[in-house]
Amino acid sequence: MQDASGALRDIVLGPPGSDHAARLAHYAQVTGQEVPGNPGAWVPASAGPEAEALAQLVMEAYPAVPAAVLRRRLGSLRVAAASRVRAAGSTAPLLRAGGGAVDVLARQHPHAGFFALEALELSHPRFDGGRSPRLHREVFVAGDAVTVLPYDPIRDRVLLIEQFRMGPFGRGDAHPWQLEAIAGRIDPGETPEDAARREAVEEAGLVLGALEKVAEYYPTPGAVTEYLYSYVAFCDLPDGVAGVFGAAEEAEDIKGHLVSFDRLLDVVAAGEIGNAPLLLTVLWLQRERPRLRG
Repeated sequence: MQDASGALRDIVLGPPGSDHAARLAHYAQVTGQEVPGNPGAWVPASAGPEAEALAQLVMEAYPAVPAAVLRRRLGSLRVAAASRVRAAGSTAPLLRAGGGAVDVLARQHPHAGFFALEALELSHPRFDGGRSPRLHREVFVAGDAVTVLPYDPIRDRVLLIEQFRMGPFGRGDAHPWQLEAIAGRIDPGETPEDAARREAVEEAGLVLGALEKVAEYYPTPGAVTEYLYSYVAFCDLPDGVAGVFGAAEEAEDIKGHLVSFDRLLDVVAAGEIGNAPLLLTVLWLQRERPRLRG
């Protein structure tokens, strides 16, 4: 069995006949690892599933995307790598019938910023036993994220946040400021629960109690890699706890709203909440509220 260092080395150096020195130099420039004089003797500074997934992402972009561009988005690549590791451990199907190898015939990178866009030529197995024709598909690459709705079962109220959102703005929405649950990307080395607690402090100044999982899911599986973990969290929400928060280095401007459960349902019924994670969480809370209050 190959050790983790060997597996990572093979990903970076590529198959026999590859320009090992050029590939290693590209990987080293992106990740900051030192370039040895002899690529064959290189031992990775770190190894393991996340390091291997990061190497896959870096080398999939080689040589189309310059190392300097990838270096600028190294943080996003690490988030995406951790997301790939979690995705590899997804639950075995109970109902789904699809399966088999998906052949990636070509891969391009039209955009590589905080998020990335990949254009792929691929073929996948069909349900009739054959294979699809060569398909052109584009995918918006975003890492896993978490949402959490703080709930005070004694006062029967929640805390919503409000912030400006590019999605509604780009669509031409007259009200691009959205009501949401607390949310954020899951950093490398974090669990979804860790990320929920960190984001609650950053976005609302709250220390959460016990977490109840609502669901985990792809919000837009047709074209986006993003995968969400949604929670409701027990939390003490007295009068005056809502304020304006957000990370200054990310130019966040986030306002909190204390809302009674009945008022929350009124706001949902009025159509003022327009994002799926919060709507899903509210429906879950409506069902589970008697248990949580008990």
